[in-house]
Amino acid sequence: MDRLIYLDHAATTSTRPEVVEAMLPYFTESFGNPSSVYGFSNSGKEAIANAREIIAKSLNADTRDIYFTAGGSESDNWALKETARVYKTKGKHIITSSIEHHAILHTCEFLEKEGYEVTYVGVDENGIIKLDELKKAIRTDTILISVMFANNEIGTIQPIKEIGEIARAHGVLFHTDAVQAYGQLPIDVNELNIDMLSASGHKLNGPKGIGFLYIRKGIKIRNLIHGGGQERARRAGTENVPGIVGLGKAVELAISTMQDRTSKETLLRDYLIDRVLAEIPYTRLNGDRLKRLPNNANFSFQFIEGESLLIMLDMAGICGSSGSACTSGSLDPSHVLLGIGLPHEIAHGSLRLTLGEENTKEEIDYVIEKLKEIVQRLRDMSPLYEDFMKSNKR
Repeated sequence: MDRLIYLDHAATTSTRPEVVEAMLPYFTESFGNPSSVYGFSNSGKEAIANAREIIAKSLNADTRDIYFTAGGSESDNWALKETARVYKTKGKHIITSSIEHHAILHTCEFLEKEGYEVTYVGVDENGIIKLDELKKAIRTDTILISVMFANNEIGTIQPIKEIGEIARAHGVLFHTDAVQAYGQLPIDVNELNIDMLSASGHKLNGPKGIGFLYIRKGIKIRNLIHGGGQERARRAGTENVPGIVGLGKAVELAISTMQDRTSKETLLRDYLIDRVLAEIPYTRLNGDRLKRLPNNANFSFQFIEGESLLIMLDMAGICGSSGSACTSGSLDPSHVLLGIGLPHEIAHGSLRLTLGEENTKEEIDYVIEKLKEIVQRLRDMSPLYEDFMKSNKR
């Protein structure tokens, strides 16, 4: 392989050198347990407090409302499971969307087995939640609405402010999985009426295995993990000090560079989308053309299988995906693509390319040319494509 072009930043990102540098002392020099009482542990305590302050400021939140976790999936589980258990005397009804990440959907399935009722609100052809359907789904026993900020597969940004207003007007708690959006879009939890928010470090050039859950003050939510009194007695376990420091540094960098970085990504994204749609026939863009993450492009190519496409792209040194990294081993078509109304045969031929700050126009040109070659090669081997072309010549 002569080159590597990484276009799967929605799956994970590289850890920036500045982040690694900030973390290193807490592995070897300042390694004390921050829960200890002696002075040697103070540097860890101070580092955690500093990271918490950076994150809180990025959301216009109170530092006391930020709780460190092992990542987005834990944060999602904590928000849904423990809200359900605490507020079950009010009701046992939860609302979410049909295209959520599996960390939400599988948690909802678990809660349904525990006797809770979940309504899965549909989305339109671009992946935007149907607000009228959401409003109609709210009942007197509804305790929680959980809708992701932006979809991890097709990049569609949800009308979060409107959802927050609806939830607030009905006295229902509102949680959002912001794993893909945090660091890519400005987020103010007060302006958007967000009660709980999940995020993960490795999506914004931070380390893996660290994230946080924002819990607005006053929300009664119990511990998901029991043990010691860490995180103000709400999340047990010795703090991952290097990870927390790395997350704080990554957030600091992401927020300070957001405007310039996302402007560059948006230009490259649009260049990629425009050329692919213009130069590869029988192709569609999945997700809203404008209301999408700056770095996300998701296509469906008729008459081919996405798995074959990914293998051939990999042979050309190009890293992409067919959807969520959490379901990359599944042969089933994406639930997100089915949720926006694509038939199985088209959903199977999907490709997600997600850009990063380091990607260049020259790389995108190379990807487009290789993509054109590979799609045509796969179609030439497809009996369905052959039949289609013959029928069109009649």
